[in-house]
Amino acid sequence: MPAPKNAFKTALTKGQMLYGCWAGFADPYATEILGTAGFDWLVLDGEHAPNDLRSLSAQIQALRSSDSHPVVRVPIGEDWIIKQVLDAGAQSILVPMVDTAEQAKALVRAMRYPPEGVRGSGASLARASSFGAIPDYITTANDQMCLIVQIESREAIENLDAICAVDGVDAAFIGPSDLANDMGYRGDATAPEVMDAMQGALTRIKVAGKAPGILAVDHETALMYRDWGGQMLAVGIDVVLFAQAARALAARWRDG
Repeated sequence: MPAPKNAFKTALTKGQMLYGCWAGFADPYATEILGTAGFDWLVLDGEHAPNDLRSLSAQIQALRSSDSHPVVRVPIGEDWIIKQVLDAGAQSILVPMVDTAEQAKALVRAMRYPPEGVRGSGASLARASSFGAIPDYITTANDQMCLIVQIESREAIENLDAICAVDGVDAAFIGPSDLANDMGYRGDATAPEVMDAMQGALTRIKVAGKAPGILAVDHETALMYRDWGGQMLAVGIDVVLFAQAARALAARWRDG
């Protein structure tokens, strides 16, 4: 029996439009609810949400019956955390702050068993192999790993073509806020220079044969990013959606 097929990776490769949402509550109950909404994918955020390995593992489990594919954003591109979240059952990893092709190559190796990589062989202890019930997991898992690198700096933009040329990088995901900060427009991803950089980057990613991704937090911006070629398009953040809805409800009754 081989490793489970990564349908999300297949859809990216085929150029299918995939809509997603950020899951930032770091709670399996909230993520399970979000998994019923109909998104193609959900980011389980280990960088800016209060997640740890146990909460990420619980959320991966909570999405097992959902059609929403879990994409785990690790806090940093280090072998040890990538190994742990893969063993917890993740097949798709989003890595922040990838600035060079050398970093991308190291991440590809971290996600694969030898001889193609350096992933440690302990899957019989883990959900990834259904706790040893998938006998061919180690020999078949490499092909199902999906690596999404985040492009969030001027250096990354400069090196984008080389990053996208790395075999094993499946998608490149623009981080508007961090990119704006690095370009000197703190908190303003609408600055013309930043917008030009993002639009150009999405085009370059597509031309390189990789899936272009980006995050928007409002409808009009999401439509614009889609028109620019965003394929892996995040259209919301659960924490923001909850906060906006709660504040609007309270304001309606206070004002009324």
